[in-house]
Amino acid sequence: MIETQSRGGELHPDDLRVFTSFVTTRSDSLMRLAYVLTGDQHAAEDLLQSALARTADRWRSIRGDPEAYVRRVMYHEQVGRWRSPRWGRERVVETLPERIAGDGTERVDDRLTLEQALRRLPVKKRAVLVLRYFEDLPESDVARIMGCSIGTVRSQTHQAVKRLRELVGETVRLEA
Repeated sequence: MIETQSRGGELHPDDLRVFTSFVTTRSDSLMRLAYVLTGDQHAAEDLLQSALARTADRWRSIRGDPEAYVRRVMYHEQVGRWRSPRWGRERVVETLPERIAGDGTERVDDRLTLEQALRRLPVKKRAVLVLRYFEDLPESDVARIMGCSIGTVRSQTHQAVKRLRELVGETVRLEA
């Protein structure tokens, strides 16, 4: 049985069956979103686990699509982490990794350049790009998740893509 966090109770067997089925079928998609939001496999696992625990705690009261609820919890929790003064500190390593030229790493370099540029965007602009282009959600869903209007999603998307292009220059081809 899954114990809920705040009430110390357990999910009803019927709810547990439905919740377990939901987690089984949607974990891969949710994990991809968690990874995009965090940029780190372990942090993504922690974020998803935390979001699923919160979802389990409120499973009976969720109306509508539970996946949208989990995505919203993940988004809000990650925004809180980004705002934390401890987030994003550099990690000291003893030796830098060597880079081998000509081994097809251009795509990885592009991805890393894009990831670094995304990290430089404000939180809401970064989130709107992740939800629109990585998660491929329609503007109406993004607006609902972020708690804003469709017009705000459009303007945030436009501004974010423009700023992203400025940050990466001609080194990465962006399609928006």
